Amino acid sequence: MKCLYYLTPDLVSTHRVSDDLHEAGVEDGFVHIVSHDEAGLARKHLHSSNYLETLDIVREVIIGTLLGFLGGMVIALVIKLIDPFPMQLPFLAYLAIVVFYTMFGCWVGGLDGWAKRNRKIERFMPDIEAGKYLVLVYAKQTQLENVFDMMASRHPEAKLVASDSRFMNPFSTLEVIKGTHKAIRAGVVSPVT
Repeated sequence: MKCLYYLTPDLVSTHRVSDDLHEAGVEDGFVHIVSHDEAGLARKHLHSSNYLETLDIVREVIIGTLLGFLGGMVIALVIKLIDPFPMQLPFLAYLAIVVFYTMFGCWVGGLDGWAKRNRKIERFMPDIEAGKYLVLVYAKQTQLENVFDMMASRHPEAKLVASDSRFMNPFSTLEVIKGTHKAIRAGVVSPVT
């Protein structure tokens, strides 16, 4: 499944894009919109983006967990080597240290991710703050041709600005697209990372 990023100029255009995507075979739950006009999206019954799409929670939790685990391992190793206690610590004590620091890292990473915008969407925030809408289309490989054709023919006002092979992979790179639908499909213009 690929995630296509389209910028639309206004709510009316965004609503038409959503309706046409549904006609092209993209299910309702696979079209999400990033916008500052949440009330407008609700009035038009359009799916707003969720926290996993707009915040960097997943990425930061993974990083925090890994750093916490490594920190716990280092601290457990240092305690084992220094041996500051008069008695020998059981294996479960070292395991508890590693688990504690891993969970602490996970928690701190989650808090950090909650405070950060998703790095993939961050580059489009000036447009979103200016009143545009970022439409995230999760299309299966078999649907891509229909989506490209429909968007190029019915919605020239909507710009294909990026694509991502796996949106939910927080470490994948976003392919920023410069060019038209026809040029991209013909391979004349390649995505720019």
